[in-house]
Amino acid sequence: MGKNSVVDDWFAIETVRASLLEPSGESAERSIQIRKNPVTGRTSRIAFSRVNETETGTDSLPPPPPDAGQKERCPFCRPQVLARTPRLIPEIHPDGRMARGQSLLFPNLFPYGVWSAVSLFDGSHYVEIGTADEERYADCLVNCADYLRRVKRHDPSAVFMAITQNHLPSAGGSLVHPHLQVQADAVASNHHRFLADRALAHRRDTGRGLFDEYVDRETAAGERVIGHTGPWTWVAAFAPEGFFEIWALCPGKTSLLALEEDVWHHLAAGMIRIQKLYRSLHRNGYNFGLLSVERENSALELRAVMVVRSNYAPWVRSDHTGFEVMLGDMATFTAPEETARLARKFW
Repeated sequence: MGKNSVVDDWFAIETVRASLLEPSGESAERSIQIRKNPVTGRTSRIAFSRVNETETGTDSLPPPPPDAGQKERCPFCRPQVLARTPRLIPEIHPDGRMARGQSLLFPNLFPYGVWSAVSLFDGSHYVEIGTADEERYADCLVNCADYLRRVKRHDPSAVFMAITQNHLPSAGGSLVHPHLQVQADAVASNHHRFLADRALAHRRDTGRGLFDEYVDRETAAGERVIGHTGPWTWVAAFAPEGFFEIWALCPGKTSLLALEEDVWHHLAAGMIRIQKLYRSLHRNGYNFGLLSVERENSALELRAVMVVRSNYAPWVRSDHTGFEVMLGDMATFTAPEETARLARKFW
C-alpha cells in the first residue's frame, strides 16, 4: 500500500492506495483520502472507488412514508395536539405552550435532559424534503430561542443548549410530523464539552475565535465555500463525519440567545437550500444541529451542521457500518469539494 500527504496546518489530507488484482487478473490501485478535521482532530475517510456505486433507493426520491397520510393518529396534528401533548410549567410560560406564527412549542413527553422541548413548524403532518416554508421555519427557530431564553432566566445553570432536527425515522425521528427538538441542561454533552474546551484554548493561544479563523481559511482556500445567507457562511465540511455534511458558521457570535430575529431567518433560508440539495440527490432524511454554551466567557461560536442520512425506504442500507461504529472513522464516497459544487447551484 502506498501513500502520500498534502500537509496544511489546518487542512491535512493523506492519500493511501490499496493494491489489488481485478477479477480479470489485472493489477489495480484504489485511492482513499484520510482527512483530519481541523476543529476536532478526528479523521474521516473518503473512499473514491465507491462514488459511482449505484446505491439502492437513491435512483429517485422514495415515495412518502406509510404513515404520511395518517393525521388522525399523529399526536402533533390538530386537534389532538392540544390533548395529547404536555404543558410547560408556569415558571417558563403561563399558557403552557408557546406559539409564534403557526409554530407551537411544548415539553418533550420523553425528555433527554432537564429542559427538553419540541417545536412544531405548523400543522402540516408530512412535508417533503426541500419544500418547507421559509417563514414558518424561521418562526419555529425563533420560538426555540425564546423558550431557551426563558429557561436560562429560570435556571441559570442550564447553559448547554441545542436545537436539533431528525427528519424521518432514518434520521432518528419518531414521528414524520416536522419538528425541532430543543435542549438545555447543566450537564454538558460530549460535543459541548469538547468544543467549548477547544474554542477556549484556540482563543487563548491565538486571540481569535476558532470558527472566525476557520471561515477565513476556508474563504482563502475557496474550494468548499458554498455561499452566504446574512452572517452565516455555508461550507462543505472538510473532513465529513456524515454524508454530504454542510456547516453554517456565524463568526463572532457565541450566544444563540442574543441573535437578532433576522439572523434566524437567514439560517432558515440556508437550511431549506441545503434540503433542496439533498432532494436533488434523491435523499429524504437528514439531521440538523446547532449547539451553544451560554456562559459569559464562552468562546464557542455558533455553527449549524446538516448531514443527509440513508433514505427512509424499504431495504435501504444504513449510512453507519461497522467501520464507523467500531473504528470511529466516518467513511463517505464524495469529496467535500464536489459537495460544495453541487450545493452552489442552490445559492
